[in-house]
Amino acid sequence: MEPTDALAALLTAAFLAALGLVVTGWIWGPAVVAGLRRARVRRQPFPRAWREVLRQRMPAFARLPADVQLQLKKHAQVLIAEKPFIGCAGLAITDEMRVLVAVQASLLLLNRHAGYFGNLRQILIYPGAFVVARQTADGSGLTHDTRRALAGESWQQGQVLLSWDDVLTGAADPQDGQNVVLHEFAHQLDQEAGAANGAPWLAGRERRARWARVMNTEFSRLREGLAGGEPGLFGDYAASEPAEFFAVATEIFFERPLELAQVHPALYFELQQYYRADPLHWLESSPIMARTGPVVGAGFESNPFRKERDRTDVWPLRS
Repeated sequence: MEPTDALAALLTAAFLAALGLVVTGWIWGPAVVAGLRRARVRRQPFPRAWREVLRQRMPAFARLPADVQLQLKKHAQVLIAEKPFIGCAGLAITDEMRVLVAVQASLLLLNRHAGYFGNLRQILIYPGAFVVARQTADGSGLTHDTRRALAGESWQQGQVLLSWDDVLTGAADPQDGQNVVLHEFAHQLDQEAGAANGAPWLAGRERRARWARVMNTEFSRLREGLAGGEPGLFGDYAASEPAEFFAVATEIFFERPLELAQVHPALYFELQQYYRADPLHWLESSPIMARTGPVVGAGFESNPFRKERDRTDVWPLRS
């Protein structure tokens, strides 16, 4: 090979290597930068004033296993650092609002390693229930203007709207199965795969098929029960559409895990696998929940995930 040919080949190889580095940096650079930024945020101590917010406003937090508490605090710090909170209808946003919303939303992030609600751009908070205007079509095809008072709403464009009154109520009662933060942020996860339809993104054809089979079965079971006057755990709102069923089931999963596992074991298992968390194990691991054996449902037994301690000296989510 002539020297000039060798030099040309060397320059070509160097150019291609440099181009590869540029493309790799363009593809992976933002993720690497975000990861480093989040690591710095997570290394910061959780402010004492924020801990006081949780003590006063979210009594269930102190009842969680210690490792779960730590994860929630670190996830919440990242959410607060990255997501803008905007007050509406004259409401001034405070750290209390940021902390209470972020910590509850972080329950949906435990062990999942799937980002921080990637589509979410803004969290809008109203003082109380807010009115939303909608156009609805009747059976004849005519459209009508309707107005509804809502406690929360999630938009596919990247906004979550919340009533602060309802945020406080949901955090104060950890066992009523109603939590507007869990509900609306579950919609955000659902909307990451497109319009909310009760089928958030799942890896693997077999897993998606199993999810669809279980969800469709449980949704039909709910509607049949309602027709017979039996609302069960979920109530009639969950029967309005599959997206609402998923969001309501998420609330029940975290707030009433024992009942869900006993009555709907297949559904509990799907949510357990999706959220990579096991609230039923949080019950079992508490010394004040004295039992002769593990908490089980029909063919179901709790399964602690990695990062969840086998033993803990704190209280369970539900007492």
